[in-house]
Amino acid sequence: MKKTISVLCLISFLFMTGCATLFKGTSENVNMQASPVQADVYINGQLMGKTPLQLKLASKKEYAIEFRAEGYQTRIYNISNKVGAGWIILDVLGGLIPVIIDAATGAWYKLDQDNINAQLIKQQP
Repeated sequence: MKKTISVLCLISFLFMTGCATLFKGTSENVNMQASPVQADVYINGQLMGKTPLQLKLASKKEYAIEFRAEGYQTRIYNISNKVGAGWIILDVLGGLIPVIIDAATGAWYKLDQDNINAQLIKQQP
């Protein structure tokens, strides 16, 4: 009897959360490096630290990543996202609740880059 209740609880939990939320999560690690090292990293205009740097970024957002170092030209990279069709299909098979959860949390999305290696160019005197 206890085993049956445990199995039913597990199944109901799986159907009460989205597949992408459960297995992938709503954020991803992005590694940032630059040459020269110790370049300032700005994300959407906000200073986040110096290279080398690893940040956990929300999958449902898009980002403008700027690398700045004194005496070098600023380098800008854009990170965008896309919806993973596989997650949508799995959610639809699971019912309405998983679709709503993954859509609301943004877990359906995947960032298009997880590593950035910026090569900064020296400014002319």
